[in-house]
Amino acid sequence: MGGYEWTVLFAAWLGWGFDVFDGLLFNFVAPNCVPTLLGLALKSPEAARATSFWTGLLTAMLLIGWAVGGILFGWVSDRIGRTKTLLVTMLLYSLGTALCAIAPNIWVFAFFRLIASLGIGGEWAAGASMVAEVVPEKRRVEAGALLYTSAPLGLFLATFVTHQITGVQFVSSPTTSWRIVFLFGLAPAAVAFLVRLFVKEPERWKSVKEIAAPRLRELFSPKLRRATFGGLAMAVTALIMWWSCNGFISVIVAGLAKERSAMLDLLPNEAERLKQQWIALAANSFNLGGLIGTLLTVPLAKILGRKAMYFCYYVLSAAAIMSTFGLNLDPEVRLRLYFVVGLTVFGVFGSFTYYLPELFPTRLRSTGAGFCYNFGRFIAASGPFLVGFIASKGKDSVHLGLSLLFFVGFIPIVALLAMPWVIETKDRPLED
Repeated sequence: MGGYEWTVLFAAWLGWGFDVFDGLLFNFVAPNCVPTLLGLALKSPEAARATSFWTGLLTAMLLIGWAVGGILFGWVSDRIGRTKTLLVTMLLYSLGTALCAIAPNIWVFAFFRLIASLGIGGEWAAGASMVAEVVPEKRRVEAGALLYTSAPLGLFLATFVTHQITGVQFVSSPTTSWRIVFLFGLAPAAVAFLVRLFVKEPERWKSVKEIAAPRLRELFSPKLRRATFGGLAMAVTALIMWWSCNGFISVIVAGLAKERSAMLDLLPNEAERLKQQWIALAANSFNLGGLIGTLLTVPLAKILGRKAMYFCYYVLSAAAIMSTFGLNLDPEVRLRLYFVVGLTVFGVFGSFTYYLPELFPTRLRSTGAGFCYNFGRFIAASGPFLVGFIASKGKDSVHLGLSLLFFVGFIPIVALLAMPWVIETKDRPLED
């Protein structure tokens, strides 16, 4: 790969990393954000129940907006170009996230999150298609996997920023610190200008842009129907698992930390410190596992092929989820097992950045990849909502949440039934 190919990959890498960063900031500040916006006393039983419920509801709303934005801007990317779409979506989610800092109530906050979610969803299809079309054929798998490594790093950044602002308490007031966290959502706006200055439209797209405009219904034509359903099945499975496991790290871990603090009779400041340490441990374990799992998709996809790779990841995902959330484990052991969950549940996403663009011709590449990758979020939205709803019920909410997450482990097993739809694209060049 030459210097320009690396520039394109780096620009898309930053775009997706900040995409994840902006999308998940709320999950880390929800325990302070939700009660403040609802006028509830922090750390009260009412605040805990409201946090669980609203975390589920707002995460579900984020996923729905993400799905709409992903499908819409996937189509837009095939119409106006990858670079322009990348620029627009990055500015959209930067603005939406930063505006959350000034939200006066939960409803305005939800509206700003919806704005951000449209851009977050739209960025992926444009970036993945752009990278697939610019890099050499023989480097597409490596480039796609490298592109997705920014996702766990985006989560690392979200964890770090939140911990520094709310955990270390650079801002002393917990009712204010979460607003400062959302202001960091402006950072991607600077990257958008990098895209504007140095990245141009792929030649592949320019060669077909004058052909008939893409239509969503073409994805279900006899020629593309199997590719669409196969890609959709793999993406839906991964999305439900990821959002169920990761979306409530802070809620589940906070409950476990509360039980341990009560057992040890810790003072309030010690209990808060333990909670923050445990949340950081779980999130970092999940993210590190995801980073390694993402890179492992490269040898598995190139040696075994795409179908065998998905089979391996989904069998191992089922085992990891059921073990982590179903066994009677010491809380600290459970936190460290988030690494194994990340390795499988998070790691499989490293394949979508190269596999989904491989399924569709250039004039429908972003439309098809965006649809497959994002439509599943309409379904996945029910997962976080159910976890949040159950986790809001009484003092045993943590154990109810763990029980539900255990049953999420059956989803990848069911997904294996869709393997006949999965098209093997190993050694197949992109279709123009």
